[in-house]
Amino acid sequence: MRVLSIPMRTRFRGITTREVVLLGGAAGWGEWSPFLEYDAAEAAPWLACAREAAAGDWPAPLRDTIAVNVTVPAVGPEQARAIVLAGGCRTAKVKVAEPGQTLADDVARVEAVRDALGPGGAVRVDANGGWSVDDAVAAVAALDRAAGGLEYVEQPVASVEDLALVRRRVDVPVAADESIRRAADPYRVRDLEAADIAVLKVQPLGGVRACLRIAEDIGLPVVVSSALESSVGIAAGLALAAALPELPYACGLATVQLLTDDVATTPLLPVDGVLPVGPVVLDPAALDRLAAAPDRVAHWAARLAEVER
Repeated sequence: MRVLSIPMRTRFRGITTREVVLLGGAAGWGEWSPFLEYDAAEAAPWLACAREAAAGDWPAPLRDTIAVNVTVPAVGPEQARAIVLAGGCRTAKVKVAEPGQTLADDVARVEAVRDALGPGGAVRVDANGGWSVDDAVAAVAALDRAAGGLEYVEQPVASVEDLALVRRRVDVPVAADESIRRAADPYRVRDLEAADIAVLKVQPLGGVRACLRIAEDIGLPVVVSSALESSVGIAAGLALAAALPELPYACGLATVQLLTDDVATTPLLPVDGVLPVGPVVLDPAALDRLAAAPDRVAHWAARLAEVER
């Protein structure tokens, strides 16, 4: 077990350092990096994903590159524009509905992203369930205008029931993320016809093969997205994206861009908007310089023991 602490370029999801655990197996390494607030039950599928990766138990790929989006945190418009220009992607996912910010902040950020992408790029927004139904309807309309057309809005409201209501009141396609990965029943999204697109994250849902079963059963177009992993975790997401029968959208797997460092000899950073499918090679020097403090290693060892009980 290797516990690593990777500084981030910008505060994202309320954190400035990403802690990840690398677990070795017969075929190499898998990443286990559930967020700190998750209990043992919620962290267990993440561990199953890491074990699957370390065992090399992935299906054969159907494609060798994956188109990806640049992720824009809830930053000001100038920084948003700079992130898109540096990201090298033709699709951008923009975080909105950040606590303490306003719809005007979101509109300015989306306008800056559209300006940076130009008219041919695709803009999608992610509210992480931050709006009420009525606020979502109004915000989606405003952001759709600001973007000159949104590709989709991801998780505008928290509950799957409200997601279904929003979907019936907006003209922009709706994507479900938390309503799948953090739900007791991920198939309620399908049963309530609450979304047009399923966002699947390979760690929270238990690995590549588990996600493939969900994708087949849920019957929606899939976007594979990251849970803010290092290149080791991103490789699992790419394995899922590569194994899906159809992949109509760019995937949210370029988030190594949000980190200041990485564990791989060749970090999974997009070139011309795509990432390669395949294993990553660990950089011993990176493992040394990113090694977590002893108290954090002890924390993760205790957490692993709790999940494995």
